Amino acid sequence: MSKPRNEERRRATQRLAIGLALLGLLALASLFIGVADVSPQSLLDPQTRAVALEALFDSRVPRTFALILAGSSLAVSGVIMQLLARNRFVEPSTAGTVESAGLGMLLMLMVFPGAPVVVKSLVAALFALAGTALFLRLLRRVPPHAPLLVPLTGIMLGGIIGSLTAFIAFRFDMMQSLGAWRHGDFSVVIAGRYELLWLTFALAALAYLAADRFTIAGLGGDMSRNLGLNHRQTMSAGLVIVSMVSAIVVTTVGSIPFLGLVVPNLVSQIMGDNLRRTLPVIAMTGAALVLACDMIGRLIVAPYEIPVGTVFGVVGSAIFLHLLLRHATRAA
Repeated sequence: MSKPRNEERRRATQRLAIGLALLGLLALASLFIGVADVSPQSLLDPQTRAVALEALFDSRVPRTFALILAGSSLAVSGVIMQLLARNRFVEPSTAGTVESAGLGMLLMLMVFPGAPVVVKSLVAALFALAGTALFLRLLRRVPPHAPLLVPLTGIMLGGIIGSLTAFIAFRFDMMQSLGAWRHGDFSVVIAGRYELLWLTFALAALAYLAADRFTIAGLGGDMSRNLGLNHRQTMSAGLVIVSMVSAIVVTTVGSIPFLGLVVPNLVSQIMGDNLRRTLPVIAMTGAALVLACDMIGRLIVAPYEIPVGTVFGVVGSAIFLHLLLRHATRAA
């Protein structure tokens, strides 16, 4: 019994080490890609060192941290959302959570435009919590034998909320602000404008501590109560984590669709469904994918940029359709 467990732990440690090494290489490469001349040569040259260091610490380092924090936290919130909804095709951008957060942010800009970013994020989180709770309530009417209806229900709910948001933005001439939230764009991230994302790291850490509880909650209300778990309390904690992460990311850098759906499914195919073991890998994979998509967006039309949300939206939607079609084929 001990040998298989030791072998499993050894493999998990190896995967974690490989993931950390890959993430470190991507983060290092991200520091030296962009319009500004930040390279080892410019950092070593006395004539260009001051300008390169300023660009490095004011823009590149904050941007890299923001990419890692946003990618990892969205991936973690995606797997929590899937456990709460008991469906692998659900994540904040396919459940109306992101759209609800955007609606709350828009209303704050209209009513209290001078409010601090923290206050705007809290209001957006409340709207995201309400939108997610409405989605879970709608799931009660979805037949249990039709799992593909779950993401379609969330997409339709998100479409309704997004259309309402777009109408309000058009009516009050705020369409430009709305467009900035719908596409994750890290080009505006500088020192002093991303630090709120560190809260998502704390929320992801809380999710790891409660990983076993979320796993049991994913078995259903009756089963989890029979195992001694307070199902309602665990569901509420998961909803708060998902809503807070979605709101903070939307208000800081915008939306990155399908990230929380794609990453947990890819990791589960390789490592299984033990959330305690897979959650660190899910976080690292989400961060690595966002870093890679950001670098692609910076290089493909240099010196201009394509937002991360657009790049990953293309990749993520293709993987999402593949997962849907594969599930439909197996069901048939």
